[in-house]
Amino acid sequence: MTMGVALNARDAANEIDATVALAREAAGAGLRSAWFGQRFGVDSPALAGIVGREVPGLQVGTSAVPVFGRHPLLVSSQAQTAQAATHGRYHLGLALGAKHLVEGGFGIPFERPIARLREFLTALRQLTETGSADFHGELLTATTPIPARVPGAEGGVPLLVAAMGPQALRVSGELADGILPYLAGPRALAEHIVPAVTRAAEEAGRPAPRIVALVNGVVTDDVDAVRQRVAGQLAFYEKIPSYVRAIQLSGGSQAVDVAVIGDEKAVAAEVRRYRDAGATEVVFAGTEVAGEAARRRTWALLGELAG
Repeated sequence: MTMGVALNARDAANEIDATVALAREAAGAGLRSAWFGQRFGVDSPALAGIVGREVPGLQVGTSAVPVFGRHPLLVSSQAQTAQAATHGRYHLGLALGAKHLVEGGFGIPFERPIARLREFLTALRQLTETGSADFHGELLTATTPIPARVPGAEGGVPLLVAAMGPQALRVSGELADGILPYLAGPRALAEHIVPAVTRAAEEAGRPAPRIVALVNGVVTDDVDAVRQRVAGQLAFYEKIPSYVRAIQLSGGSQAVDVAVIGDEKAVAAEVRRYRDAGATEVVFAGTEVAGEAARRRTWALLGELAG
């Protein structure tokens, strides 16, 4: 799974049907994986399970499910169900979430996020690997008075975290299988993110972590117009401290500064930079921003690079 794409069909008449159609097109273009964001609408693990079932061979993943407002027992059930439905092709991405969305949407305080992530991952790994848990933390309790194993998901579920800050990277290296950095360019990956999470994994005696870099990108000849459109779409992230830090460490001042926009040669060169910086997988997001022709052109290039 070296090249993938984040699918977005939120404007379709039926988001599920449209997403399945897009996934089939992605697989036909030679892409290896499809990823789905988690908002307040469609349930991303369920969508991943449906898509993986409908498109054999395509790896599917969520990027990413916030740990606030959720419980490891429920997320484990979702993840194991998707894993059984896809016969082992599902990857669960977790995130801390954004303070204003957590507090505004769930009405709960965004407190001690790193401690919550650590406890959530500890309990969730027990559940996905063994089908049971007996975890009693400061913030979370997860026990299984009845079995929580989903037959068909015995191989477990890869656990990834949308981590970019030092503390989140440390926890992810110790307890997860990899990370899903977003809006983090090659410089931030090579100099800060990859070394930190790799060191944490080594110290914990775990294998080298997967680095699934999510990159906003599109192949186009109309660079200036597309850049302006992308800047407006990504401005939301410039209010979230973790993303601001990643952008600055990448050498940028705005989120659009780490977007990959250009012709085939320019985009392919940037993909190579991400791989040279330590990314084990590259997933393009926002490929629909410049219209259908540009999206298909982008997917064609990514499929070639995957091959």
